[in-house]
Amino acid sequence: MAQPDERSKTAGEEQLRAVIDAGIAIASAELSLDELLQTLARKAAEVTGARYAAIGIREPAGETLERFVTHGMSEDVQAAIGDPPRGRGLLGALIDEAGPIRLTDLGSDPRSAGFPRGHPPMRSFLGVPIVLRGRVYGNLYMTEKDDGFTKADEELAALIAAHAAVAVENSRLFESATRWARRLETLQETGNALAGELDLQALLDLISRRLRELLDARLVAIALIRDDELEVRSAAGEGGDALIGFRVPAATSKLGRVVERGRSERVESAADDPESHPELRARLGARPALYVPLVAGDRRLGVVAAVDRDRSGRSFPDDDVRLAELFATRAAIAIALSERIRRESLRRVVDAQESERRRIARELHDQTGQALTSILFGVRELRAAADVGEARRAADSITSLVSEALEDIRRLALELRPQILDDFGLAPALERLTASFADRTGTVVELRAPPDDDERLTADQETTLYRAAQEALTNAARHAEAAHVAVELVRLDAHVELTVSDDGRGFAGPAIGPDSLGLAAMRERVSLVGGSLVIDTSPGAGTVVRVTLPTRRGNPGPPAA
Repeated sequence: MAQPDERSKTAGEEQLRAVIDAGIAIASAELSLDELLQTLARKAAEVTGARYAAIGIREPAGETLERFVTHGMSEDVQAAIGDPPRGRGLLGALIDEAGPIRLTDLGSDPRSAGFPRGHPPMRSFLGVPIVLRGRVYGNLYMTEKDDGFTKADEELAALIAAHAAVAVENSRLFESATRWARRLETLQETGNALAGELDLQALLDLISRRLRELLDARLVAIALIRDDELEVRSAAGEGGDALIGFRVPAATSKLGRVVERGRSERVESAADDPESHPELRARLGARPALYVPLVAGDRRLGVVAAVDRDRSGRSFPDDDVRLAELFATRAAIAIALSERIRRESLRRVVDAQESERRRIARELHDQTGQALTSILFGVRELRAAADVGEARRAADSITSLVSEALEDIRRLALELRPQILDDFGLAPALERLTASFADRTGTVVELRAPPDDDERLTADQETTLYRAAQEALTNAARHAEAAHVAVELVRLDAHVELTVSDDGRGFAGPAIGPDSLGLAAMRERVSLVGGSLVIDTSPGAGTVVRVTLPTRRGNPGPPAA
């Protein structure tokens, strides 16, 4: 029969062997983290002689438990208890105080939060924090040892808790490394795709889709600046289709404030954020949200918004913010490049149009017009020499037809490209345009335009303002049924402004849409020279078209092609 000293020696060896086995299990790295924690909980119960053991691991950022494993409780008992503990009471004290707690009757301790219904009775208690390099990961605790826990049990539990801390740290480092490797690979793939994709909408869809996958967000949306608003141009995820085209004012919305401040922002609850736009907040139905501005150089293009990370209600961690910022940087460069290519393509189209208009106008004036003039003179000579009344009447008819055709040719040449714009400048060209418009339509036109000074606007500015006035007058006659139109050109040091206002019937809805190609083309053309277009209208209240261009005066040089 073994003596007491021998039994004590044997028990100590078994305890040491259990602790060593726990270390070997971690070093082998063949088990998942949950399996490792389960093994450690079992070893903790074995070495201390406890009936029950449990390990709770906190989330990396937050106070809720990420993992909770137990030993000694059947599945039926765990099902009867329900949700795992939330890390409060004694369990929270283990973390907050970062020291061991040993009790003979845990129910008598004031820090005890009690037990839920169905929980087995527990009296003796030993708990230790799971700590590594000063960072508390969670807690390990044992309960129900017949003769109570000893100081030696506390030291053994601390050793196993240290093993658990190493296991959690290694697991998180491995998960983080794997996650970032996958993210960097996806980032590289996306960068390559962005470099080869020139269509802006395809770019935006690619960015929102890939970023949502990497962030594991419920929804990722991209809104771009458009005048004084931000318009959702792309959205990937739940409810994304309903957001496309939605606009919010830049001055009074969270999206606009993020763009203005130029830095990433996180909110715990978008529904409670006072800066959130009410309608957008209702559409998103979001809790945690992440906003990252899109900035290329000194240009602020818009914002990327991600909401509801992995549906857990947890806020976006720092890693997600850095990833979103990397994406946003590349995306902003790609968007700026796409816009620049689109603008250059549009500029070439506009230049080609103006060049062709000038050529056709010159041919109409120099060839067709001169040919009709010669015909007119010939017919008049024939009429003067004619003796018969029928011949004179025929000559008169031909003279009238040729005169009308000649007038149409001159008017068409003027609309295509007025030579006076190239030779004398914007003010004389507007005077000719408004006079011709008034004669043709019977509309009363009032023009206020100062004479061009010695330093004219650049050729592309003059052409842009002339085409804008031409389109606005055409719309006033064709759609507005206006009786009076006012055209005003104002020159200031910083900008030049053209305003065309009419007393027509106006219209409702967006001024620039699929059914207003002329206005859309006007906006595009104005944007090419760095200007802005504002249309103020409502049913029955007339329409005001205002074009503002930054002043860049100098010699006009060759006419804008």
